[in-house]
Amino acid sequence: MVSVSHRMRALIVDDEASICESLGGVLVDEGWKVVSVLSGVEGLREFQSQVFDLVFLDMWMEGLSGIETLQQMRDDDPTVPVVAMSGHGTIETAVKVTKLGAMQFLEKPLSLDKLLPILDKIQQQKNQPSTAVLGGKHQLIGESAALHLVRKQIRLIAPRSSWVLVTGPHGSGKEVVARSIHHESQRKDEAFVAVNCAAIPEDLVESELFGHTQGSFTGATQDKPGKFEQAHKGTIFFDEIGDMSLKAQAKILRILQEQQFERVGGGEIFAVDVRVIAATNKDLTAEIARGRFREDLYYRLNVVPIHLPSLQERVSDIPLIADHFLAVIAREFGEDKKVLSPEALEVLQAYSWPGNVRQLRNVMERICLMVSAERVEREYLPPLAGDGLLKAGAAVLPMEGFMGFSWKEAKEEFEKSYLLLKLDQYGWNVAKTADAVGMDRSTLRKKLRYYHMPKKPQENS
Repeated sequence: MVSVSHRMRALIVDDEASICESLGGVLVDEGWKVVSVLSGVEGLREFQSQVFDLVFLDMWMEGLSGIETLQQMRDDDPTVPVVAMSGHGTIETAVKVTKLGAMQFLEKPLSLDKLLPILDKIQQQKNQPSTAVLGGKHQLIGESAALHLVRKQIRLIAPRSSWVLVTGPHGSGKEVVARSIHHESQRKDEAFVAVNCAAIPEDLVESELFGHTQGSFTGATQDKPGKFEQAHKGTIFFDEIGDMSLKAQAKILRILQEQQFERVGGGEIFAVDVRVIAATNKDLTAEIARGRFREDLYYRLNVVPIHLPSLQERVSDIPLIADHFLAVIAREFGEDKKVLSPEALEVLQAYSWPGNVRQLRNVMERICLMVSAERVEREYLPPLAGDGLLKAGAAVLPMEGFMGFSWKEAKEEFEKSYLLLKLDQYGWNVAKTADAVGMDRSTLRKKLRYYHMPKKPQENS
């Protein structure tokens, strides 16, 4: 039986397998654990699903370019250092990637003299004690009684390895709760691996979760560890587990019971030690009654339940959350922080927020983009829709925020706002949203890239 070890984690994104192999070999020799992928799309998927200490990113790739990949990585998590690489290096390229947030630009072929100091620097930073409770986009913001109860539950269960089921509506911050539990646990220095249960094709479930060996199926060009192997000694987070098929549920239940697995196409048995946190916006007991969720899996996961309330249930937290997002976005944009007027806050607190904290974050970003004034007055707020209504006493102000725009700018801002609201409504499921608005899926994905909108934003509170 093979025991899975864990070390500092690096992601290599390069469409040349030889570069992945040679660079990966150096990193492994230096004590790093390495994940290598051959495209920007694969790189983003790995980057968004687990935690890395360092990324090596090729700038010249077919499909999603290195520049586009870097931009999306910085949007997803600007705290992870990225080393840009290119065999066609120019001063212009180096300046551009540095402005985009890359920590360094290296020309190929890579030199050990330049590579090793980078690894030493990251290792030293990792060994320095941290005083931060949690990173800027992974904080539970608010002082309401409901949120104090959630924090108390996190403090009580985090030091143990009990499995947790987090429930709550879309956009309420379930992943943030999971990350908070991990960060305050004894596993905090190990991996936190997120699995988007709704996004895994049924025929790839075993490969994604358990990994595969080279040649095990068409397209398996190299050995690849699965999510459980990546999360060994750490935490695995099943996001929206209620959307997983019954077949996939059976596979998860088996490994949770046995605590061991085999890679697809491999014969070795891997022992795994993971803490499991699952989240859902569905009533799983109702799903069990309908035959859509396994009862045995539910009781295995639901050791410690935590319910995260909707934003409408903690209205008093809205000013604090909005102010937090305005500060975070100001730092990202390199601008002065904006302040909401009391009248603007009244409108925000009167709104029902069907998209919860995620939707509030989107509205704050739109304000930072649309409003030039430091003080945001009531009339500067963008349209608030979603479920179509504001609560009684709040005025609907659909036009004032657009008055300073040209026709083209106003039309694009409306389109972006409309798509954001529809994506919120359908849980950021691109296929369902495209069908609902009567748009081809590829067209909607192009719109997301054009407006620099993530496919699924991080839940921020």
